[in-house]
Amino acid sequence: MGTKKANEPGLYDMSGNVWEWCEDDWHGNYNGAPTDGSAWVDSPRGAYRVNRSGSWGSASPACRAAIRSYFTAGLHNTYLGFRLAL
Repeated sequence: MGTKKANEPGLYDMSGNVWEWCEDDWHGNYNGAPTDGSAWVDSPRGAYRVNRSGSWGSASPACRAAIRSYFTAGLHNTYLGFRLAL
């Protein structure tokens, strides 16, 4: 852990391993997003969730912390994972 160069926000070992599931529902832009850092969760929940960072199967431009995409909430495959954070 911490053997590679830190990414843009200064975090280690984050980019390029797997797309990481996020709590946020997918929105095409940030209009109306929370400004306090909380997850953007719709009520009722949307069908798609945000994924970030790209994976080992992505082209290099997709392997950065700021990249985001979406998948259906129930999808699972070798390109998807999650990170526990406190």
